[in-house]
Amino acid sequence: MKLTKSDVMLNEKDALQDMLESEKQLMTLYTTALFEGSTKSMRKNFSANLLGVAENQYTLFTQMSTRGYYQPQPANKNLIDTANQTYKKQKNQLKAK
Repeated sequence: MKLTKSDVMLNEKDALQDMLESEKQLMTLYTTALFEGSTKSMRKNFSANLLGVAENQYTLFTQMSTRGYYQPQPANKNLIDTANQTYKKQKNQLKAK
């Protein structure tokens, strides 16, 4: 079976999704490398690369949102309030110790 160019090309949404996932994976790898870096110059390079990848990831996210490909659901107010209460309690417990 012979494949044509259209059989193997990603559409725009899939290409953007693939790039976004790649940037997320790079962020994870650079974060780990930053934690493990043993010299100041190495850690500085990893940190700079991490920030660059974070910018790329945000740009891709913005492009996908603009095109309607990535629609995050708004958080439920009750869940936000519950999380805030939980973290305030934990913060107060830590202060008391």
